[in-house]
Amino acid sequence: MDGQGDPELAPEGRRHAERVAERLRTERIDAIYVSTLRRTVQTAEPLIARLGLAARVEADLREVHLGSWEGGLLRKMIAEGDPVARRMQAEERWDVIPGAEPAEEFATRVRKAVKRLADEHPGQRLAVFTHGGVIGQALSLASGSRPFAFLGADNGSISHIVVTGESWIVRCFNDTAHLGPIFGRSAAPLT
Repeated sequence: MDGQGDPELAPEGRRHAERVAERLRTERIDAIYVSTLRRTVQTAEPLIARLGLAARVEADLREVHLGSWEGGLLRKMIAEGDPVARRMQAEERWDVIPGAEPAEEFATRVRKAVKRLADEHPGQRLAVFTHGGVIGQALSLASGSRPFAFLGADNGSISHIVVTGESWIVRCFNDTAHLGPIFGRSAAPLT
């Protein structure tokens, strides 16, 4: 979609989405946001069904554009020790990948999206279904850390930031308790 990979959720992703919804079903959630990529919509669907809220689309929550490495090549290139992948990790910049989104543009996009949502929902709690790169960037901005310090959020994990005016506070990163003790392999069936 617009040059970015837009695969559907795998069966494991759908199981994770159910567990996320079960975990959040008793929380006060005032609005649900998704990106323009369908996997966020599919991940949000079980919670939408439980809470009766409609998802709102925030285009700036879409994943970082990986240029010529779209379509799953990032993991492959990292696993193979590709020199560009090593440079990307060392410099903590996506834009060393040919055609990838410039690092500062990505950070600015994520900052504006989070600020816009916070400004539109003062005092409210949002469930935002987004992507690993966006989560990592938002938490980096909130904590003032290195750009890639929070990369690696597990699929279906929950991270929590509080935004009050110009103050962003990290409350939680990569909570996977709801996914079960061996979620990455063969999680127990949903009940």
